[in-house]
Amino acid sequence: MIVVDDSASVLKSVARLLAHHGIDSRTFASAEAFLESDSVQMATCLLLDIQLGGISGIELQRRLAASGSKRPVIFMTGSDDKDMRDKAMDAGCIAYLRKPFAGQVLLDAIGKALT
Repeated sequence: MIVVDDSASVLKSVARLLAHHGIDSRTFASAEAFLESDSVQMATCLLLDIQLGGISGIELQRRLAASGSKRPVIFMTGSDDKDMRDKAMDAGCIAYLRKPFAGQVLLDAIGKALT
């Protein structure tokens, strides 16, 4: 599981939740850091913040899809609006989570993404 968010506290809490449930994860503070890593090809599922400094989560998903990636994507955001939801759905996400979200909501979305 790949988690990309520019909030260190979100990365830490999500990584802790996933580890508690036996889900391996790698975290990145930016889309650019993720793209420069060796994790791009190894990702099974992506949890992406929509609003990142630099490349947005939606733009990251579009780039990955354009390169042939079919990995499931879950978007999360702290500033929800209809236009953003529509863009996320158009970019092809499995789930759209509004921060803060309950841990079980994330776990359910991951379960859906991996089935």
